[in-house]
Amino acid sequence: MLTLLKNIECFCPRHCGKKDILIASDKICKITPPDELYEPKLIENIVSCKNLLGFPGLIDQHAHITGGGGEEGFQSRASEADARDILAAGVTTVVGLLGADGLTRSLENLYAKAKELEARGITTYIYSGSYTVPIVTFTGSIARDLVLIDKVIGAGEIAISDHRSSCPDLNEMLRLASEAHLGGLLSGKAGILHLHVGDGRAGLGLLRRMVRESDLSTDQFMPTHLNRNPSLFHEGLDYCRSGGNIDLTAGETAGVPVPEAILQILAEGVDLKSVTISSDSYGSIPSGGIAKIRVLYDDLRSCILDRHLSPETVFPLATENVSRRLRLYPAKGVLREGSDADILITDRQYNIQMLFCRGKLLYNNASAAGR
Repeated sequence: MLTLLKNIECFCPRHCGKKDILIASDKICKITPPDELYEPKLIENIVSCKNLLGFPGLIDQHAHITGGGGEEGFQSRASEADARDILAAGVTTVVGLLGADGLTRSLENLYAKAKELEARGITTYIYSGSYTVPIVTFTGSIARDLVLIDKVIGAGEIAISDHRSSCPDLNEMLRLASEAHLGGLLSGKAGILHLHVGDGRAGLGLLRRMVRESDLSTDQFMPTHLNRNPSLFHEGLDYCRSGGNIDLTAGETAGVPVPEAILQILAEGVDLKSVTISSDSYGSIPSGGIAKIRVLYDDLRSCILDRHLSPETVFPLATENVSRRLRLYPAKGVLREGSDADILITDRQYNIQMLFCRGKLLYNNASAAGR
């Protein structure tokens, strides 16, 4: 199947002007200036994208796709993710994980849910583990999981500085990180250690010791929720200055909201290439309720419309930066020839109009409005 997106203004995620994009099966085959491609009859689907903008599909590296365990008993358990919600949020790739509830939620269920979403057209990966150490795995070790389980790309979310964590010590965490690193090398995957950082007094202390007292690269670690309070956020900025990477949680209201955080990062001269954003969707919110995946796109849109940041500044935070951290680049996170045809299309007010996942149109706003 060939699909031609005609005359779309492209952010790849950097702005590259109006282009025609030819999709062949699940890949971007050609990106050319408008009308440079000849339109033979074998192109089955030609989509006019006049006055529309094209971006890489979003990558959400932190989603509780099987639902999170609530913190007010069984009645507060969250429901599983719905593929329709994920697509309507502009997300084409999602990484599922277990959180505080590694007891009634299982890796087997997480894997099966990832396969279900994949069958519905969404690219999926998962982390082995949950909040606690020793971590729960499929095979008995994170290295084996990385090598033998196709969807496992790392371990997470391991909790530090949180009253719900298992209070792991330095040696436990270094053994886990080293094992994830080895598994990543053997499998060609990221082998990343995805760290939940809570409001505890230790902050990033344990992570800093891990980096300082090991031979592992800072790219091995992805601490998340760094905007949950102002103190932790500023500690995260210092960590970025020392070469680390941080992940911000979209939809944050009690701490530092993402749009405000991005402005502060820019004002302090921290390199945005070290920053990513994820949704923490389908998990329970400490203040009550369940996090929605749509907050990821809503925060990006707010950065542009309310804080007047450029799209090419904002979109890499949930596309290219994430794909590089997770070693999915250049298949994911960019619009370029040979990449997966994961394409988010918006109007000029950044309302989502269409979403292509690996070449298939899986969300169409006009169709959705007519249901």
